[in-house]
Amino acid sequence: MALKKVISADDAVALVRDGDIVASSGYGGNGNPEALFAAIERRFLIGNGPRGLTLVWAGGQGDGKEKGLNRLGHEGLLKRTIGGHYGLMPRIEALAVGNKIAAYNFPEGVITHLYRDIAAGKPGTTTRVGIGTFVDPRLEGAKINVTAIEDLVEVIRLDGDDFLFFKSFPIHVALIRGTTADPDGNITMERETLRLETLAIALAAHNSGGVVLCQVERIAQSGSLDARSIRVPGILVDAVVMAPPDEHMQNYGTYYNPALSGELRVPIEQLKKLPLDTTKVIARRAAIELLPNCVVNLGIGLPDAISAVAAEERIEDLITLTVDPGVIGGVPLGGLDFGAVVNFSAAIDHPYQFDFIDGGGVDIACLGYAECDGRGNVNASRFGDRVPGCGGFINISQNSGKVIFVGTFTSGGLDAAVTDGAIEIKKEGKHRKFVDKVSQITFSGAEAAKRGQEVVYVTERCVFQLRPDGLELTEVASGIDVKKNILDILPFKPIMKNVREMERAIFGVPPLRIRDRLLDLHIEDRLTYEAATNTVFMNYSGMRVRSQVDLDQIRLTVDALLGPLNKRVYSIVNYDHFEADPEIMDAYLDLVRYVEDKYYIAVSRYTNSGFMRLKLGGELDKRKVSSRVFESGAEAKDYLKASGRIE
Repeated sequence: MALKKVISADDAVALVRDGDIVASSGYGGNGNPEALFAAIERRFLIGNGPRGLTLVWAGGQGDGKEKGLNRLGHEGLLKRTIGGHYGLMPRIEALAVGNKIAAYNFPEGVITHLYRDIAAGKPGTTTRVGIGTFVDPRLEGAKINVTAIEDLVEVIRLDGDDFLFFKSFPIHVALIRGTTADPDGNITMERETLRLETLAIALAAHNSGGVVLCQVERIAQSGSLDARSIRVPGILVDAVVMAPPDEHMQNYGTYYNPALSGELRVPIEQLKKLPLDTTKVIARRAAIELLPNCVVNLGIGLPDAISAVAAEERIEDLITLTVDPGVIGGVPLGGLDFGAVVNFSAAIDHPYQFDFIDGGGVDIACLGYAECDGRGNVNASRFGDRVPGCGGFINISQNSGKVIFVGTFTSGGLDAAVTDGAIEIKKEGKHRKFVDKVSQITFSGAEAAKRGQEVVYVTERCVFQLRPDGLELTEVASGIDVKKNILDILPFKPIMKNVREMERAIFGVPPLRIRDRLLDLHIEDRLTYEAATNTVFMNYSGMRVRSQVDLDQIRLTVDALLGPLNKRVYSIVNYDHFEADPEIMDAYLDLVRYVEDKYYIAVSRYTNSGFMRLKLGGELDKRKVSSRVFESGAEAKDYLKASGRIE
């Protein structure tokens, strides 16, 4: 068999020249072309170069020790870095902190989109992502150190709004990975955990006049691959390297597991349950915020414990969990397996996942934090001598409908005992995570408040919510002394209006029965009458109507609220993530007509689902009731205001 493009790793990396701009694919320990990284390091250490490289990557690629891009963390080998996340590459992070290289930190999603724009010959990527954060040139311009002199990000104005413009540059070398290649360079990815930005980088390098080097674990006969399974066509690939098994693990936690590549599904019961500690307490409290049918993004670290709680509570079929490298559905894993998912529904390319994220496709984001201040700003990218970087944090936190930040109240030696229904702080951590001013703004509280974004901050002892004028303390756990364990430690005074106790069941051994909660209508908590405007607000977000019993409960509750008023009212109804089972939908719509005919002066409905707007509007029109359904609550309220119906 003629091997054509199949060569050794050492021969492949001989194509890398001094001063090249090199881009690599990978995410954490997933999909890293380890054999190519190792070959470049070998070549450099014996004095054959390359030197002065610019290294570009999106998701952090390393094990926090020596693998992945850590192999390239040598002074002289690198001149400049443009990365999404540095935390898993301590060698490169040290070069950045020591000003040995010019280091930049771009949002992960921006880098994946920049690859596509480079491939398309565009001058750069224009986006709102990063406005008001350290990426904004009016703050730090995404520069990590003083050696980073060149301005790579600009503020531009379009139609009266501010955008950030990230400048393009050529990609001279692409380092990518697949599962199988044929001698012509066609690449499949059937045993990989993620599809990543592999195709985008290959296109960017090829169209920049560069070279594409691809690592695989096996070679197939020419013409034998199913054309429909080819992820990178051979016309883009210059060299194929067959890697040894220890340099082609699925990720740094697993040599190979067919469940991680979607080749089989595993029983959820076999996944390990979390012990009852502060991590589980925080993950449980965050999980209570989830709604039926919502799309949830989980960040790395403590947030991935929410996935374990979801599995334990058996709610994975009621919500859709996602991780930013491009996996949808299933149960995301943590630790060295982070980024991989079992029982997932779909896997898409990394840049497309960020199209989904940036466009508002995520309903709820659960993310960690290092620091938070009284204005709601969060730092998750730089603290002390550590520069982990933002990763996808800015894209996700800025564009999700709701954000839940999770973390302990203090860190570095915190000792807290979780007892049945309460928590006891035995020893505070030496690092205070709530500060007067964050060291770096990765999430802007002011910008979030301007967007009207719902933001919750969950710790093991209390919960805060973002208000336009700062953080409000809303919940405190049993066993916590508010003054000693919270207020005396805070460098700012939180808003305190109606502080309630955190649910005691969160601190108990038995499951919370979150599944039952998600399927319960909770109709009595969904209706609010505002006398000043004579308006009833109906929050049906996440509600699922399944039976005539549910319909009877809705009718009785509405009658009990509105009947005694003895007058008609205005109404605004939220149908985000609402669902009615097909066999009960007609009866539900008849109930809607009953309520409108009996109680309303005028009604305005809204949902962010285009399908629901079309379906609901059409069915209501058939029943000759108000059928206009808006996209947002603001539009629904503005409609009633414009018609002079409410103030």
